[in-house]
Amino acid sequence: MLRLIELIGRTIIRFSEELGKILILLFLTIKQLILPPLEIRNTFKQMLEIGVRSLPVVLITAIFTGMVFALQTFTGFKRFGAEALVGTVVAMSMTRELGPVLTGLIVAGRAGAAMAAELGTMRVTEQIDALETLATNPIKYLVVPRFIAGMFMLPALVAVADITGIIGGYFVTVGLFDTSSIVYWKRTWDYLEFSDIYNGLIKSCFFGASIALVSCYKGFYTRGGAEGVGKATTGAVVLSSMTILISDYFLSAWLFK
Repeated sequence: MLRLIELIGRTIIRFSEELGKILILLFLTIKQLILPPLEIRNTFKQMLEIGVRSLPVVLITAIFTGMVFALQTFTGFKRFGAEALVGTVVAMSMTRELGPVLTGLIVAGRAGAAMAAELGTMRVTEQIDALETLATNPIKYLVVPRFIAGMFMLPALVAVADITGIIGGYFVTVGLFDTSSIVYWKRTWDYLEFSDIYNGLIKSCFFGASIALVSCYKGFYTRGGAEGVGKATTGAVVLSSMTILISDYFLSAWLFK
């Protein structure tokens, strides 16, 4: 019994320490974000890495997600004679949930892991210490560009994913089941509200910032050489994914109430 209490206590303490370090890093990142100068070159470099190079896998995921969702929805709605609403359901699902969440998970697995591995390698090889020795703020130089890139590029990727997913649903509904193209698009625009789109983009903005923050935190505080870099990379992906899934509920309850 005492061992169980001790284990619970250690878990709570470890969680509190991790949360405290992340919040401190967030505060320092925001502080350096509003102080000039801005690392423009590094910011655009990270935008390229997070956004442009993640685009192919986002496109493939989005189009097949829309196709699968349309396939399953049409099969279910056909039992109730509501096939005309497939486009509406696909569009609302993509813009509200599937687009932001799936894109966030993809970026966390690809770009988040890369950020944690890069910063973790810099930490264990003492390159971050060298930056401090040269009077260069490592948070300003390394974290802020990734934070900005994640916050702005993930909504852009989500917008592309939403459009691609809706088009994928169109291919299945119209091409495979031979329903009316006009009905698909008319039902989509009749019931899809602008708030569904921009609230999904707001969620993705938060997801992008959290991915960058968590990944940079895991890389920034890496210890233990090559093994530590591997653990930091894995931890960044897992923690980013959990943050996305948990925060998605609270953001959805707040934005779509």
